[in-house]
Amino acid sequence: MFSPKTDRIKLLSEKFSVRISELEKLFLEATNIYIDYANVRPWATKLGWHVDLKRLKQFLDSFSNIQSTKIYRGTLLGDEDSEDTIEELHSRGYVVKTKPVKIMKQSIDVSSIATTSPDLLNKFIRKCLLKKYDLETVEYLNGKFKEMNQNGIFYIEDLKCNFDVEIGRDMLVDYERNHVDTFVLWSGDSDFADPVEQLLGDNKKVVLFATARKVSTELSNLREKGLVIFDIQKIRNFVCWKKEIQPDVLPN
Repeated sequence: MFSPKTDRIKLLSEKFSVRISELEKLFLEATNIYIDYANVRPWATKLGWHVDLKRLKQFLDSFSNIQSTKIYRGTLLGDEDSEDTIEELHSRGYVVKTKPVKIMKQSIDVSSIATTSPDLLNKFIRKCLLKKYDLETVEYLNGKFKEMNQNGIFYIEDLKCNFDVEIGRDMLVDYERNHVDTFVLWSGDSDFADPVEQLLGDNKKVVLFATARKVSTELSNLREKGLVIFDIQKIRNFVCWKKEIQPDVLPN
């Protein structure tokens, strides 16, 4: 059952009643949500709008069969904004799964590398693409590294925090222990193909919330086995930043 948590959601639900009916059918039984934030955040570049986690939670809470909304997001220890965000997610009612972000220092020191050598570029560019570069391109890119070195920059920081294992484990635990019937995954990552296929094989409903062309082939192929893929463009006005709600959707 759908019961809007805010007046804005109520107005939007009246305008987009077809979307609400579609979601009510997806969330017909006991439902858990799993949000892989590191996968969702970059969608804004493709979509041209951002997922507002506050508005998203209010929207999901409007569906009575959603039992739990888990969000997986790394914490950059010592960073006040990052730590405050985790606390805010807790206060919004999310089940927050977090762990420290690993900061990996990647050397970009070219002092011992020949100008035409691809050795350093191998760390940052996939070999299948690097093989397409001619020597002039390799030399040019190495020259850019040299310029950075001359400016005192000899490494860059790469942030790593992957939750694929935790999400897959939680989905299977919820199936075995918590009587969940519908599993809603916000991600398009191929690493989830195995747990999703297992759930489908056990006659559970799995719904993938994603955006067009951001779903891996491994997951797309599971539609033949019952996977439902829901394009989040359909609920943009419910979950985007307030200033990004499309014009003329709400009355003045």
